[in-house]
Amino acid sequence: MAGFVQIIEYKSSRIEEIRALIEGLRKSGVGTALGGTLTADRDRPGYHFSIVEFASAESAMENSQLPEVSELARKMAELCDGPAKFYNLDVVESWDG
Repeated sequence: MAGFVQIIEYKSSRIEEIRALIEGLRKSGVGTALGGTLTADRDRPGYHFSIVEFASAESAMENSQLPEVSELARKMAELCDGPAKFYNLDVVESWDG
């Protein structure tokens, strides 16, 4: 197994506030994420995907148990226009370029 990726799909008209929350957590150094990407859906305005990379599913679950991450998720939910949808994916293969 080459790793684990969690994709969080959500709709929000308050994406700048969500970006600030994510940036705050990143700057704090808290968490087990190896990296991430925030995207905007071109076909559905207001929809976004956060793609977060982890070394393993266990590392992702450990991350989700951290109080700071739980607080981020709670605040993020308040900024969304409905519930988020989570995709938990084992990486089978990845490539660059």
